Amino acid sequence: MDNDTIIIRDLGLQHWEKVSDLMQKFTAIRNTKTLDELWCVQHYPIFTLGPLGTEKDRLISSKIPMFHTDRGGKITYHGPGQQIIYLLLDLKRRKIGIRDIITLIEKIVISTLNYFSIKSHIVQECPGIFVNNRKICSFGLRIKKSCSLHGFSLNVSMDMRPFSHIYPCGNNKIRMTQICNLKKNVNCKIAKLVLIKKTIDLLNVSSIIYK
Repeated sequence: MDNDTIIIRDLGLQHWEKVSDLMQKFTAIRNTKTLDELWCVQHYPIFTLGPLGTEKDRLISSKIPMFHTDRGGKITYHGPGQQIIYLLLDLKRRKIGIRDIITLIEKIVISTLNYFSIKSHIVQECPGIFVNNRKICSFGLRIKKSCSLHGFSLNVSMDMRPFSHIYPCGNNKIRMTQICNLKKNVNCKIAKLVLIKKTIDLLNVSSIIYK
């Protein structure tokens, strides 16, 4: 069964524009037999603005570039030390809906943080994962051809200052945090391994191909 196997790609540190373009091309050419993929990546500093956001969500001028994206949500920041997981899944084949994949992401991140003895929770009116009322994980998705693009970003050990240049997710009340503020000696390499394990367990994947 195609759902039993997933390809995992560790892309390292990449420019957002390059990975976004590859993700769009992958989705455009995939068919019903194409294996699902999980991309692990960190990005060079960048702000991305979803279709629900506006330029006013960036508070000050910055040398950090900003790009428009087709994922759901408003504005966020990506940078080294933030572990991103892109979920390129055939939702129709897996018989899961958009609400199901959001719930899947919530479970992946909450169980990963629990692994590090960090208690986290969701806030109904604000998508993402929170710890002590500060946001630690953001996510945004896009569905094309019944397949998901984009995914979620977990703050691990990064320079948090650029978040002060924006209203994260377009909300001036949101404050951000990261794992290393709560647990020392946790880096993206460690967090990535746990995120992968939680993802394949929740997807009931039995075979993994690393590329």
